[in-house]
Amino acid sequence: MRLEAITWDRLGDRLAERLLDLKPADGSPWPRVAFDGAPAAAPGDLAARVHEVLRTRGRSSLVVGTEGFLRPASVRLEHGHQDVDAYYDGWFDTGALWREVFGPLEADGDGRVLPDLLDPVTDRATRSPYVQLPPGGILLLHGPFLLRHWFPFDLTVHLLLSPGALRRRTPEAGHWTLPAFERYEQETDPAGTADVLVRADDPRRPAWSG
Repeated sequence: MRLEAITWDRLGDRLAERLLDLKPADGSPWPRVAFDGAPAAAPGDLAARVHEVLRTRGRSSLVVGTEGFLRPASVRLEHGHQDVDAYYDGWFDTGALWREVFGPLEADGDGRVLPDLLDPVTDRATRSPYVQLPPGGILLLHGPFLLRHWFPFDLTVHLLLSPGALRRRTPEAGHWTLPAFERYEQETDPAGTADVLVRADDPRRPAWSG
Protein backbone atom coordinates (compact mmCIF):
# COMPACT_ATOMS: atom_id res chain seq x y z
CA MET A 1 0.00 0.00 0.00
CA ARG A 2 1.32 3.42 -0.96
CA LEU A 3 1.53 5.94 1.87
CA GLU A 4 2.04 9.67 1.56
CA ALA A 5 3.69 11.98 4.06
CA ILE A 6 1.43 14.36 5.94
CA THR A 7 1.49 16.50 9.09
CA TRP A 8 -0.64 15.62 12.09
CA ASP A 9 -2.62 18.84 11.74
CA ARG A 10 -3.32 18.19 8.08
CA LEU A 11 -4.22 14.59 8.86
CA GLY A 12 -6.77 15.76 11.40
CA ASP A 13 -8.25 18.11 8.79
CA ARG A 14 -8.43 15.45 6.10
CA LEU A 15 -10.03 12.86 8.35
CA ALA A 16 -12.57 15.37 9.63
CA GLU A 17 -13.48 16.27 6.06
CA ARG A 18 -14.09 12.61 5.33
CA LEU A 19 -16.27 12.19 8.39
CA LEU A 20 -18.52 15.10 7.49
CA ASP A 21 -20.02 13.00 4.68
CA LEU A 22 -19.92 9.64 6.45
CA LYS A 23 -23.27 7.82 6.44
CA PRO A 24 -23.76 4.70 8.59
CA ALA A 25 -24.73 1.68 6.53
CA ASP A 26 -27.25 0.48 9.13
CA GLY A 27 -29.34 3.64 9.06
CA SER A 28 -28.09 4.94 12.39
CA PRO A 29 -27.91 8.74 12.66
CA TRP A 30 -24.61 8.47 14.54
CA PRO A 31 -21.44 7.56 12.59
CA ARG A 32 -18.99 5.43 14.61
CA VAL A 33 -15.26 5.73 13.98
CA ALA A 34 -12.36 3.67 15.33
CA PHE A 35 -8.90 5.03 16.07
CA ASP A 36 -7.11 1.74 16.60
CA GLY A 37 -3.56 1.45 17.85
CA ALA A 38 -1.20 0.55 20.64
CA PRO A 39 -0.89 3.13 23.43
CA ALA A 40 2.57 3.99 22.08
CA ALA A 41 0.96 5.15 18.82
CA ALA A 42 -1.28 7.57 20.77
CA PRO A 43 -4.54 6.95 18.88
CA GLY A 44 -6.33 9.15 21.40
CA ASP A 45 -4.28 12.16 20.32
CA LEU A 46 -5.44 11.77 16.73
CA ALA A 47 -9.04 11.29 17.84
CA ALA A 48 -8.77 14.52 19.86
CA ARG A 49 -7.39 16.37 16.83
CA VAL A 50 -10.29 15.23 14.68
CA HIS A 51 -12.76 16.14 17.42
CA GLU A 52 -11.38 19.68 17.56
CA VAL A 53 -11.58 20.12 13.78
CA LEU A 54 -15.15 18.84 13.76
CA ARG A 55 -16.02 21.28 16.55
CA THR A 56 -14.72 24.25 14.57
CA ARG A 57 -16.89 23.10 11.66
CA GLY A 58 -20.01 22.90 13.74
CA ARG A 59 -20.23 19.11 13.94
CA SER A 60 -20.77 17.34 17.25
CA SER A 61 -18.52 14.43 18.19
CA LEU A 62 -17.63 12.48 21.29
CA VAL A 63 -14.19 11.04 22.08
CA VAL A 64 -14.30 7.82 24.08
CA GLY A 65 -11.22 5.82 25.14
CA THR A 66 -11.30 2.13 25.94
CA GLU A 67 -9.05 2.77 28.95
CA GLY A 68 -12.24 4.04 30.61
CA PHE A 69 -13.80 0.62 30.11
CA LEU A 70 -11.20 -1.59 31.76
CA ARG A 71 -12.46 -4.48 33.83
CA PRO A 72 -11.86 -4.16 37.59
CA ALA A 73 -8.32 -5.01 38.68
CA SER A 74 -9.57 -8.07 40.54
CA VAL A 75 -10.71 -9.50 37.21
CA ARG A 76 -8.10 -8.33 34.73
CA LEU A 77 -5.17 -9.11 37.04
CA GLU A 78 -6.50 -12.45 38.25
CA HIS A 79 -3.60 -14.28 36.58
CA GLY A 80 -0.97 -11.70 37.48
CA HIS A 81 0.05 -8.21 36.45
CA GLN A 82 1.85 -9.33 33.27
CA ASP A 83 -0.34 -12.03 31.76
CA VAL A 84 -0.27 -11.43 28.00
CA ASP A 85 -3.34 -13.53 27.22
CA ALA A 86 -5.39 -11.72 29.85
CA TYR A 87 -4.28 -8.35 28.44
CA TYR A 88 -5.28 -9.38 24.95
CA ASP A 89 -8.55 -11.12 25.77
CA GLY A 90 -9.81 -9.85 29.08
CA TRP A 91 -8.62 -6.41 30.16
CA PHE A 92 -11.28 -4.40 28.32
CA ASP A 93 -14.96 -4.70 29.14
CA THR A 94 -16.32 -5.19 25.64
CA GLY A 95 -19.76 -6.02 27.04
CA ALA A 96 -19.95 -2.60 28.67
CA LEU A 97 -18.81 -0.95 25.44
CA TRP A 98 -21.61 -2.70 23.54
CA ARG A 99 -24.15 -1.76 26.21
CA GLU A 100 -23.13 1.79 27.06
CA VAL A 101 -21.56 3.07 23.83
CA PHE A 102 -22.64 1.12 20.76
CA GLY A 103 -26.16 0.13 21.84
CA PRO A 104 -27.37 3.72 22.28
CA LEU A 105 -26.00 4.57 18.81
CA GLU A 106 -27.90 1.88 16.93
CA ALA A 107 -30.57 2.97 14.48
CA ASP A 108 -33.25 2.73 17.16
CA GLY A 109 -31.05 4.02 20.00
CA ASP A 110 -31.46 7.18 22.05
CA GLY A 111 -27.95 8.61 21.60
CA ARG A 112 -27.18 8.65 25.36
CA VAL A 113 -23.59 7.41 25.68
CA LEU A 114 -21.62 6.72 28.84
CA PRO A 115 -18.13 8.15 28.13
CA ASP A 116 -16.33 6.01 30.74
CA LEU A 117 -17.11 3.46 33.40
CA LEU A 118 -13.99 2.77 35.50
CA ASP A 119 -11.11 5.00 36.54
CA PRO A 120 -7.97 2.97 35.69
CA VAL A 121 -5.97 4.73 38.43
CA THR A 122 -8.35 4.41 41.37
CA ASP A 123 -10.07 1.23 40.09
CA ARG A 124 -13.39 2.77 41.06
CA ALA A 125 -16.48 3.67 39.07
CA THR A 126 -16.15 7.11 37.50
CA ARG A 127 -19.85 7.94 37.93
CA SER A 128 -19.59 10.11 34.84
CA PRO A 129 -22.91 11.44 33.52
CA TYR A 130 -24.29 10.22 30.25
CA VAL A 131 -23.62 12.38 27.20
CA GLN A 132 -26.44 13.05 24.73
CA LEU A 133 -24.98 12.81 21.24
CA PRO A 134 -27.31 14.62 18.82
CA PRO A 135 -28.29 13.04 15.49
CA GLY A 136 -25.33 13.40 13.16
CA GLY A 137 -22.90 13.46 16.08
CA ILE A 138 -19.89 11.21 15.58
CA LEU A 139 -18.42 8.66 17.99
CA LEU A 140 -14.60 8.71 17.99
CA LEU A 141 -13.51 5.59 19.89
CA HIS A 142 -9.80 5.02 20.46
CA GLY A 143 -7.81 2.17 21.95
CA PRO A 144 -5.93 -1.05 21.16
CA PHE A 145 -7.31 -4.21 19.55
CA LEU A 146 -10.50 -2.50 18.35
CA LEU A 147 -10.75 -4.36 15.05
CA ARG A 148 -11.08 -7.82 16.54
CA HIS A 149 -14.44 -7.39 18.29
CA TRP A 150 -16.89 -6.89 15.41
CA PHE A 151 -17.83 -3.47 16.69
CA PRO A 152 -20.12 -1.71 14.16
CA PHE A 153 -17.70 0.93 12.94
CA ASP A 154 -18.50 3.00 9.88
CA LEU A 155 -14.85 3.97 9.39
CA THR A 156 -11.70 2.45 10.88
CA VAL A 157 -8.32 4.16 11.25
CA HIS A 158 -5.31 2.08 12.30
CA LEU A 159 -2.14 3.72 13.60
CA LEU A 160 0.69 1.40 12.62
CA LEU A 161 4.02 1.07 14.37
CA SER A 162 6.77 -1.24 13.16
CA PRO A 163 7.91 -3.77 15.79
CA GLY A 164 11.06 -1.72 16.41
CA ALA A 165 9.17 1.54 16.80
CA LEU A 166 6.60 -0.11 19.04
CA ARG A 167 9.35 -1.38 21.34
CA ARG A 168 11.18 1.97 21.38
CA ARG A 169 8.08 3.99 22.15
CA THR A 170 6.59 1.63 24.73
CA PRO A 171 7.92 2.31 28.26
CA GLU A 172 10.07 -0.55 29.48
CA ALA A 173 7.53 -1.39 32.16
CA GLY A 174 5.07 -2.14 29.35
CA HIS A 175 7.30 -4.35 27.21
CA TRP A 176 5.52 -7.42 28.52
CA THR A 177 2.48 -6.35 26.41
CA LEU A 178 4.38 -6.46 23.11
CA PRO A 179 3.55 -10.12 22.31
CA ALA A 180 -0.14 -9.20 22.46
CA PHE A 181 0.31 -6.67 19.66
CA GLU A 182 2.25 -9.24 17.61
CA ARG A 183 -0.65 -11.65 18.08
CA TYR A 184 -3.10 -8.92 17.03
CA GLU A 185 -1.16 -8.31 13.82
CA GLN A 186 -1.13 -12.01 13.01
CA GLU A 187 -4.77 -12.74 13.82
CA THR A 188 -6.51 -9.56 12.71
CA ASP A 189 -4.17 -7.85 10.21
CA PRO A 190 -5.36 -4.36 11.18
CA ALA A 191 -3.06 -2.70 8.66
CA GLY A 192 -4.71 -4.68 5.88
CA THR A 193 -8.29 -4.38 7.05
CA ALA A 194 -8.57 -0.78 8.28
CA ASP A 195 -10.15 1.79 5.98
CA VAL A 196 -7.37 4.30 6.69
CA LEU A 197 -3.80 3.40 7.61
CA VAL A 198 -1.50 5.85 9.40
CA ARG A 199 2.15 4.93 9.83
CA ALA A 200 3.40 6.60 12.98
CA ASP A 201 6.94 5.23 13.38
CA ASP A 202 8.34 8.77 13.42
CA PRO A 203 6.05 10.82 15.68
CA ARG A 204 7.11 13.97 13.81
CA ARG A 205 6.46 12.65 10.29
CA PRO A 206 3.36 10.48 9.90
CA ALA A 207 2.28 9.02 6.59
CA TRP A 208 -1.15 7.82 5.58
CA SER A 209 -3.02 5.89 2.92
CA GLY A 210 -5.38 8.72 2.00
